Amino acid sequence: MSERESMPVDVVIVGGGPAGLSAAIRLKQLNEELEVVVLEKGAEIGAHILSGAVIDPRALDELLPDWRTDGCPMAETPVTDNLHWVLTKGGKWEMPHLALPPLMSNKGNYTGSLGNLCRWLGEKAEAMGVQVFPGFPASEVLFDEAGNVMGVATQDMGVAADGSHKPDHEPGMELHAKYTLFAEGARGHLTKLMKDRFDLEADCEPQVFGLGIKELWDIDPDKHEPGRVIHTQGWPLSESDTWGGGFLYHQANGQVALGFVTALDYANPYVFPFEEFQRWKHHPAIREVLEGGKRVAYGARAINEGGWQSVPKLAFPGGALIGCSAGFVNVPRIKGTHTAMKSGMLAAENIATAIAAGREKDALEDYDAAVRSSWIADELQKVKNAQPLVAKFGEGLGTALAGIDMWLRTLKIRLPFTLGHHKDAESLNRADLYKPIAYPKPDGVLSFDRLTSVSFSGTNHEEDQPCHLKVADMELQLESELGVYAGPSTRYCPAGVYEWLVEEGAEPKYVINAQNCVHCKTCDIKDPNGNITWLTPEGGGGPMYPNM
Repeated sequence: MSERESMPVDVVIVGGGPAGLSAAIRLKQLNEELEVVVLEKGAEIGAHILSGAVIDPRALDELLPDWRTDGCPMAETPVTDNLHWVLTKGGKWEMPHLALPPLMSNKGNYTGSLGNLCRWLGEKAEAMGVQVFPGFPASEVLFDEAGNVMGVATQDMGVAADGSHKPDHEPGMELHAKYTLFAEGARGHLTKLMKDRFDLEADCEPQVFGLGIKELWDIDPDKHEPGRVIHTQGWPLSESDTWGGGFLYHQANGQVALGFVTALDYANPYVFPFEEFQRWKHHPAIREVLEGGKRVAYGARAINEGGWQSVPKLAFPGGALIGCSAGFVNVPRIKGTHTAMKSGMLAAENIATAIAAGREKDALEDYDAAVRSSWIADELQKVKNAQPLVAKFGEGLGTALAGIDMWLRTLKIRLPFTLGHHKDAESLNRADLYKPIAYPKPDGVLSFDRLTSVSFSGTNHEEDQPCHLKVADMELQLESELGVYAGPSTRYCPAGVYEWLVEEGAEPKYVINAQNCVHCKTCDIKDPNGNITWLTPEGGGGPMYPNM
């Protein structure tokens, strides 16, 4: 067996998203002598980044105040118009701006590609001396003899599907660090291990998620309104016993980013988030924008929806959680980039102080305290009951109650309650309680099938490698996932990874098309038995998102 090489550094950051890159830049701003490494599983920075996105620039203003005049792509399209539509099957009504709390305003925000923002941040980090390693997923956490996190190891390359070493095999490298930051995004697989090992969720509610599916379209120039931001709720999920909503953002270069988020706490196992998105595009108000245009990109990603009450303990010996690894998304605003960046900056500031004092591999308790006294906490506390109110009372009454709750909190009226959550996997009911949902066939113009859609994501994996989607108990999958719940994995996956092949006279066979995986993590979240675990595939595999 090949020996792994090791590399000592001051700080290793797992994930090249907005939180990880902000932490790296802030560390170098505070002490340019620090050795900082960012590991990114995508083939390049931004390859796996997917978001709407409308971005609040508050954290960016703090980190790099000159970003508007320094070539940042996000500066191209300030928000100029902000609409919120409630859709019925054939019509819509616009929610009055006065009904929305001030924190829901998009004044001063920008719309554009979060992936391109991360590419720009990556360039800034490298120019400051940060070592950025794309194509190197962190697959293992390293611990010292005292049980403190002492770094990570990257994924081995050149391992065949049967576990044997191919001629081009290269063992992973160990990064030994004084502090390790986990910035993997929602449902990071190493973050899951840290939560369990250090019992980080002992005093918080479980995290819950939504599945966001997105497309990028070139539209008719006569229909393009740069900076127009539209959010929708209501139809079609109002017919499917669940909740969520859509977005349509007019961005630079004649493009619109559009997408649909389905809350993963749905009970009906026949709900098909991808097909709900396809139905939504046929609504007259959405169709009007898209007709005459052309789809150019597709992707999907799970989104944290737990809110402030689901933020775990953030620090543990040798490491800390930042960004969506911790869960700082403001669900009503559909924003988390600014809070993710701020958390990375706060972690960096505490690490720089600790290293200057000669410390290493201890728990950064001051970081945890700093987050809980920052504007992150102030913002998220105002909206903490919004998601559970909608989940509990439905989109109509729940939205009204959530609005009242947010208004009262905005006015600093203390409310004596905080609502909780149930894990998304626990919300699924037996299939025999429901009838299958008949979704329309795609027309190939506005709506499409999943496999064609995946081809617009740039997804590719080395086929001869161990499957990175692990089913712990295949018999349980047959008896429960298929027998009790009618195979929901064949519907909740936005990339068609999972199939049940049923042939007459033979036992159903579970097929995992891992090469299609867009790394959304939904299977790791929604499987009713927690029987599927997402692990890192070989470096550089997965989507290659352009301008997403």
